[in-house]
Amino acid sequence: PGSRNAKRWQDVEELLAAGIDVVSTVNIQHLESLGDVVESITGVRQRETVPDEVVRRADQIELVDMSPQALRRRMAHGNIYQPDRVDAALSNYFRPGNLTALRELALLWVADHADEYLQRYRSEHRVSRIWGSRERIVVGLTGGPEGRTLIRRAARLAEKGAGGEVLAVYVARSGGLTAASPKELTVQRTLVEDLGGTYHHVLGEDVPAALLDFARGVNATQIVLGSSRRKAWQYVLGPGVGATVARESGPDLDVHIVTHEEVAKGRGLPVARGARLGRARRVCGWIAGIGGPLLLTLLLNTVHLGLANDVLLYLALTVAAALLGGLYPALASAAVGSLLLNWFFTPPVDRITIADPRNMLALAIFVGVALSVASVVDVAARRTHQAARLRAEAEILSFLAGDVLRGETSLETLLERVRETFGMESAALLEREDDVAPWTCAGRAGHGPPVERPDDADVDMPVGDHMALALTGRVLPAEDRRVLAAFAAQAAVVLDRRRLREEADRSRALAEGNRIRTALLAAVSHDLRTPLAGIKAAVTGLRSDDVAWTEEDRAELLEGIEEGADRLHHLVGNLLDMSRLQTGTVTPLIREIDVDEVVPMALGGVPEGSVDLDIPETLPMVAVDAGLLERAMANLVENAVKYSPGGRTVLVAGSALADRVEVRVVDRGPGVPDEAKDRIFEPFQRHGDAPRGTGVGLGLAVARGFAEAMGGTLNAEDTPGGGLTMVLTLRAAAPAAPSAVSSSREPHRSHPPRDPATPERQAAP
Repeated sequence: PGSRNAKRWQDVEELLAAGIDVVSTVNIQHLESLGDVVESITGVRQRETVPDEVVRRADQIELVDMSPQALRRRMAHGNIYQPDRVDAALSNYFRPGNLTALRELALLWVADHADEYLQRYRSEHRVSRIWGSRERIVVGLTGGPEGRTLIRRAARLAEKGAGGEVLAVYVARSGGLTAASPKELTVQRTLVEDLGGTYHHVLGEDVPAALLDFARGVNATQIVLGSSRRKAWQYVLGPGVGATVARESGPDLDVHIVTHEEVAKGRGLPVARGARLGRARRVCGWIAGIGGPLLLTLLLNTVHLGLANDVLLYLALTVAAALLGGLYPALASAAVGSLLLNWFFTPPVDRITIADPRNMLALAIFVGVALSVASVVDVAARRTHQAARLRAEAEILSFLAGDVLRGETSLETLLERVRETFGMESAALLEREDDVAPWTCAGRAGHGPPVERPDDADVDMPVGDHMALALTGRVLPAEDRRVLAAFAAQAAVVLDRRRLREEADRSRALAEGNRIRTALLAAVSHDLRTPLAGIKAAVTGLRSDDVAWTEEDRAELLEGIEEGADRLHHLVGNLLDMSRLQTGTVTPLIREIDVDEVVPMALGGVPEGSVDLDIPETLPMVAVDAGLLERAMANLVENAVKYSPGGRTVLVAGSALADRVEVRVVDRGPGVPDEAKDRIFEPFQRHGDAPRGTGVGLGLAVARGFAEAMGGTLNAEDTPGGGLTMVLTLRAAAPAAPSAVSSSREPHRSHPPRDPATPERQAAP
């Protein structure tokens, strides 16, 4: 008050304007842009904030970092706050989760600041080339076994740079089945994901261009490719993917060609996509079939070798056209060659007629041999195509059947494999109950608008009468529908298996409930028999005419009967509550109520003066079932009192955090190890050396069940300085009109109040 500026950062600006350097600290939660995020994490709204731009204008920014565990230890030792503030700070704002989230925010903010500076510098200096400030490595996969070597090599390269990232990409053409082994691609996908990278499946007719487009689109700095598996003679068809990518990558992308064991071993039989021969081979075949005879004619006009040699040379061109382009380029080569031989080299020249019958026979033999060779090459290409397709289909079906039968594939994963195998945009499994019912989607993979009916898809494959596999993207060739039908049948099997698994889970839950009820009856036989025996003995004694009881004796026996009855009532109540929780029949009646009206009613079962209440009246109202909350709190308080050492009281405190209210039950007992904190809420468990007869181990299980039924949570934490703290988190009630608030303050009790009983702490044995 009285300062010239309203905010401290405005004072800093005045100091800087006066030529004074300023060194300051600022917590990440006080940055203006992170106010909403911090509030959602911690539940606390920061009133004092600093504009991000003020901090970003600093000449130097340093991150002062510390692990949450180290910070909490310093606080617990009193190095930061006064001792009376340590417990509240550790249990509220400075929780491990809050500190971890704030730490990550700080790291990301500083990283963004460095990136902004780099981008600003590049813009000011007009730097357009890619800078390797962060290594992003693209691995080109072919589906061959060498892919694993490439992925591991790329991972080692990424480890050498800060923040390196690996992106594995497989480029598939858009026609027909993929040429890669689906099993091998799945193995490589798993490997790259295990190494922290990502897998991508893209479509592209020109593999080098698609690979470079992808790399530039993700701002990659390096590309890792394997040495070609092609044989030496296959290089006459082109330089290959690796050489093309290296030539066209430009100065911004480094291309690594990695050697491997599959070099020069051949690619095997390629699967044709849309045609038996690739587009480049067909073009080369037509050039050889038409342009080759013309060039050969010009050459033979200057060098005369004789008609027999000329025929053999033209025949060699026809064979080359057949090998390159198939049947039709070979036929064209035979036709053009025969005409050129007749016109230029068969007497009389420059005329179509043939004077010597022997020359006519030679031309006829030439045409016949050319047609025969072209037919043989075409048949060989057909057989090669069929063999490759059958091999690919067999491999796909074998892998698919084995994977599905082992139960390792989810429906979404299978649909994604369908989409990738056929190069489609999306794949969905649709089903309906009958012929007139609407279609529903049982699973989907890919992108694009969802398909509501099989008729809306580009390809649909029926599976029975009321199920269909629908794909969008393009129309598939008829020869691919056999594999697609197998995928559709397997998708139906996976869907049935998933539903059977869900049914088995429900059956398992019912069996678990029966098991718990059986164990419950076995566990409580002694605990029920003991109070019954005491009640029976006291009643028998009172009814006996042989003994003259004094008033004090009669009062003592009646007190024993009352205590036994209370104990029985407590045991039976917990048994019934646990049974209702296991069968899912707990239906809470949610009402808005004040916590300070319910918690005091839960203290009837503990000695007077053993609990300190710190429930502020200013706490917001909570949306709970008052009866369930009372019984849950009673179990928690009784447990805490049971394990608190003599003379130490239990603290029950309430606090508000954002849209929730927390009630903490704090004891100073021996505590519970971290590995047992989750198991203490299991039924029929008691902590440590708790004697028999103190309960059946249901108190905390019932308390957590009631908390979750009301939409809350119950967890265990260590008490600073020793002990255990039970944290009950409840949903705060939404703001309501005054009349509604006043009516909601009437306490509602859907269950009878807890009866006094001996508390118990549950833990794994």
